[in-house]
Amino acid sequence: MLQRLVPRSLKARLLWGSFILLPLVVVFAVIALQRAFYESLVASEESQAQLQVYLLLGSAELNNGELRLPDLPSESRFRQTDSGVYGFIHSQDALLWRSPSSYLLSDSLVEHLPEQQLQPGDIWFEHYWQEGHFLLQYPVVWEADGRDRHFMVSVLRSDTAVKKQMNAFKTQLWGWLSVVFILALLVQYLIMRWGLQPLDRLARDLQRIEQGSADFLEGDYPLEVQTVTDNLNRLIQSERQQRERYRNTLGDLAHSLKTPLAVIMGARNEELNEDEYQHLIDDQVQRMDQIVQYQLTRAVKSAHQVLARPVPLEPVAHRMAAALQKVYAEKGIRHELLIDPEAHFHGDERDLMELLGTLMENAFKYGRSQVRVSALIREAELQIDIEDDGPGVSPEQRQMILKRGARLDSSAPGQGIGLSIAVDILSSYDGALEVSHSELGGAAFRASLPGGAHPREP
Repeated sequence: MLQRLVPRSLKARLLWGSFILLPLVVVFAVIALQRAFYESLVASEESQAQLQVYLLLGSAELNNGELRLPDLPSESRFRQTDSGVYGFIHSQDALLWRSPSSYLLSDSLVEHLPEQQLQPGDIWFEHYWQEGHFLLQYPVVWEADGRDRHFMVSVLRSDTAVKKQMNAFKTQLWGWLSVVFILALLVQYLIMRWGLQPLDRLARDLQRIEQGSADFLEGDYPLEVQTVTDNLNRLIQSERQQRERYRNTLGDLAHSLKTPLAVIMGARNEELNEDEYQHLIDDQVQRMDQIVQYQLTRAVKSAHQVLARPVPLEPVAHRMAAALQKVYAEKGIRHELLIDPEAHFHGDERDLMELLGTLMENAFKYGRSQVRVSALIREAELQIDIEDDGPGVSPEQRQMILKRGARLDSSAPGQGIGLSIAVDILSSYDGALEVSHSELGGAAFRASLPGGAHPREP
């Protein structure tokens, strides 16, 4: 239920938060300001009441043990009837004097004035809100004839002026703070729109990428959003690379399956007994299954494992040559294998089979009558040379044929991806592929890989 009430939009959430929190802040500010203003008015009333007490004491005289004040006090408001300022002096048991301004006050109010029991030096000041008065009482000890005489001086002030000022202040305060509240909401909305603009731009840029009109998130974003855009760009790039690997793997799979399929098709023209034919079919089906598993593995991983058990080169090369000899039997190609027995491939055996199969099939396809495969260790590097006596590759075309889809002879069957597969495999092992001219008269392909020597037993 709560989730349904919470807006899904960030703008709506911020606006609702402002509508809820800003009034609370305004109310708190009103209470605090009203309290401060009220306390300042009360402090002013207390100060004026003390001043009026001192005026009364200044005009009082003690004559024959009795306290006397003039009939007309110097403070004009004590002389005016119902002026809002009233003075009283009490002894311990009786009212000694009251200002002319207090004659209209109720007797019950006057009688209860001296109820506070105060010690000399203490001051009692209180606001009686219901009665509408401020009361200040000041005890005095007057020595006369060797005796201490105690008196209580009281000043009563009406709070009508204070209440009027408070009401006027409340009206103005609520009015101004309402304006401030509306302006704060407007400013909050403008700041929110300005602050959320990068997110709106991010949404538009993502929509452009989805529509295909942009490749990545471009432009400068705030620091808080830039991290998100960088991560999104890396995610987009990774996803595109993964899709590219999937497409390439499908092409590589089709290319890799051609050789075992050709071997199976060529077996029909050979005079093989049933056992030999069955053995050939099983061997090639197993090879095809390995190819499929290998290509599926390549599709989901971005790097190859180099810390693998060394794979001897010679048996793999013999196996590939025997299969290709059957595929291209009608050409009568002679092959020569010059493999150093110490030459080993430090990686996945399936990568080695794919690499040799691709390069050797290329040599059998374009060679006229002779193919030579040699491998040796030179300066801690494995070098595999595959040569043929075909038409060769011109220097201008040697880099182009290593690109995916590039073909020099469009009349020959194929997809132009074989050499790019070899380049991908070699790159994953920090290796390289070079194309040059062969002593046999055709093309020479040299695959170079770090390492290659088989560690000897101690």
